[in-house]
This record gives sequence, structure tokens and C-alpha cells, in this order.
Amino acid sequence: MILLILVLLALVGMPLFAVIAIGALSGYWQAGLDPALAAMEFARIGEMPVLVALPLFTFAGVLLAHSEAPRRLVELTRSALGWLPGGLAVIALVLCALMTAFTGASGITVVALGSLLLPALMHDGYPERFSLGMVTAGSSLGVLFAPSLPLILYAVVAQQVAPRSGIGVDDLFLAGLLPGLLMLALMAGYAVWVRRGAAPSQARRRPLGAVLRDNLWELPLPFVVLGGIYSGWLLVVEAAVVTAAWVLISLLLIRREIPLSRLPGIVTEAMVLVAAILVVLGMSMASTNVMIDAGVPQRLFEWIEPKIDSRLVFLLMVNVLLLVAGMLLDIFAALVILAPLIIPVALAFGVDPVHLGVIFLANLQIGYCTPPVGINLFLASHRFERDILTVWRATLPFLGLLLIALLVITGWPALSLALPGLRG
Repeated sequence: MILLILVLLALVGMPLFAVIAIGALSGYWQAGLDPALAAMEFARIGEMPVLVALPLFTFAGVLLAHSEAPRRLVELTRSALGWLPGGLAVIALVLCALMTAFTGASGITVVALGSLLLPALMHDGYPERFSLGMVTAGSSLGVLFAPSLPLILYAVVAQQVAPRSGIGVDDLFLAGLLPGLLMLALMAGYAVWVRRGAAPSQARRRPLGAVLRDNLWELPLPFVVLGGIYSGWLLVVEAAVVTAAWVLISLLLIRREIPLSRLPGIVTEAMVLVAAILVVLGMSMASTNVMIDAGVPQRLFEWIEPKIDSRLVFLLMVNVLLLVAGMLLDIFAALVILAPLIIPVALAFGVDPVHLGVIFLANLQIGYCTPPVGINLFLASHRFERDILTVWRATLPFLGLLLIALLVITGWPALSLALPGLRG
């Protein structure tokens, strides 16, 4: 009965954190516990050092999106690979992945890079439908690349649900690299195939040396931050500090592209996004503890086990569930609601929690471009002045490629676990 009421409240538009909070409080009440314990669970998020990385990475990404950095990077792709048929599309996908990884929100990538990339791709000879679909679907690619906010959030939830599993943010950063590159390679290969036999772009390009000098401050950042994380020289929080400081100094003091008067508004924009994530996370932690104490994951496993005879079948069912969830929920909401339920059951089936995390995010990444709630569809429709159905049809070939990659990721755990295994 309570579950039905919560679903109805969500459908009528009650904020998600409030729905989760009501569920948590009702769980405490039914268990005869003081509801004040829910507030104590919420306060525990302040004890997680890794969450310091969330506002820092988000601030750096939003600051980059408000600067001239996207324009300079697009110009760099023209100069570096404009001679290669399909080169602009390949580098455009890489740029989208990097922007989403650093901002933590694919919607920012659609808005910040999409308006630059769409006309550039069409000017380069790509069909409008292809260009529209590539920009919309490609903006979701960075979810599996460090320092993606969903990666960090999944690690935090997994540590709370299964503290003995030993899962760490660094492990997830490494685990997402090869699956993310697989998705990127499939989409890039399709882009090159579409332009097969076409003559190189005749558009005038600036000398590469001059464009490299223009991007002098942005180009080292991914190598310094990601190289530091993957090599073990930087912890995630340290990498977040380096990223925020690098971007702030380069854009505010050296390039002077962001006036000091705009900084409070940019900080507010970034922190509103972070606050929304933390409020939902805090309420979900309270709800998760109630479910664990009530034995909900164990009962779920006991119900599922007789019906499923293999780990692979279980993972395929998880894929279906997450794809449906991605159609209805934001990626952060889906993580904090479903991960506490699925992780304990997956562990009982012998699924590695790191591999499960990559599967989780690969599924929910596809949800960015699936109706009825796919945020990329709405933003692309508004930004490019096309109806949502047109945008969705344009993304279908790319969604097909992402689904193929998802099946490979699901059935081949070594793709996700190879790099964390080398790290030891």
C-alpha cells in the first residue's frame, strides 16, 4: 500500500527526494524506530571524503562550458583532422565524451558543444539527420569516463550497501575506460563509414600550430588529471582540486574569459546541480538502511533465484530493468533508487560489483536518449528547434550501436575488470 502511494506521489509531480524521504520515514515508523534516525543517515554524507570531488568537478565543468573552450576545441578538430573523411565526427565524439565526463551532465554538453558541432558537421557534408543524432547521442558518452559524477555516485552507494566488497572510485574509473572506448569506437566507426569515399572537407582551416597555441591551457588538463588518477599519483579528491584550480586560474586570471562578476552565477549553477544530487543521495541512504534492516534484498534474491538458472540470465534481466528505468528516471535518481536493491542480489549471484557498476552506467547512459524522459532529447529539440520525434529518430542508429556495446560489456566481464586487475 505504501509503495502504491509513493508511486502515485511521484506520478503527480512530487520531488523525488521527498518521495524517497516519505518511504524512508514510513519504514522507520513501521520498524518502531525513531524517524530522527533518517536525519542522522542524511548527515552521514558529510563523512564521505570522496563526495568533496562532486562540487569541484562540477564547478570546473560548468566553468569550461561558459568559456570559449568549446569553440577552441572544435576549431582544433578542424585543423587536426579536417583533411580526413569522417575526422571531424570522430573528434567531435571525443570532445562530447570529455565534456560530459568533466561536467557530469550530458545536457550541458548538448547545449555547450551541440550548437557548435551541429553546423560544423553539416558544413562538412554530413546529413542533417546524422549530425543531429550524433550530437544528441554522443553527448552521453562520457558517463563511463573519469571523473564522471555517476561513476563517483555509484561507488558511494556501493560502499554503503556492500562495505565488504572493497569497491573504490579508482576501480570504477579504470573499469569504465575500456567499455567507454568500445562505445566511442563503435560510434566513430559508423561516422567514418557514413563518410566513406567522400572528398576531404574544403573548408578553410587555420594552421595547426596556431590552434594548438590557442588551446595551450585546455589540452594538458585531461592528461594531468586522468593520468594522475590512473597512475595512482592523484587521489580522486586531489584530482578534483587540481581540475578546479587549473580551470579557475586559466579562465579567470590568465585568459580573462570569465569576468569576476559572472563567477557567483556560475558557482550557483554548479552547486544547484550538486545539491540536487546530494539531497536525493542523503534520503536514499536512509531508505537503503531501512530496506537492508528489513531484509528486502535477501527476500528479493530468494524470490528470483528459483526463476533464474545462470548469472548471465540475471544480468540480462538487470539490463532490461535498467533500460526501462532509464526511460523514466534521471540517471542519478535511478542510481540511488535501484543500486541498493540490485547490488546485494547481484553479489549473491556472484557478479563482481565493479562489473555491475559499468553495466549500470552503460544502461542508464542510453536512457539519456530514450523517451519519455530522455533529457538529451528535450534539450536537443529545444536547442536545434526540431520536434522530439525527429530528434529521437535521428538517434536510433547510434542507440543501436550502444545496445550492441552493452551486450558485449554484459557478456564479457574481462573488458571491465582487466584494468582494475592490473592495478592489483
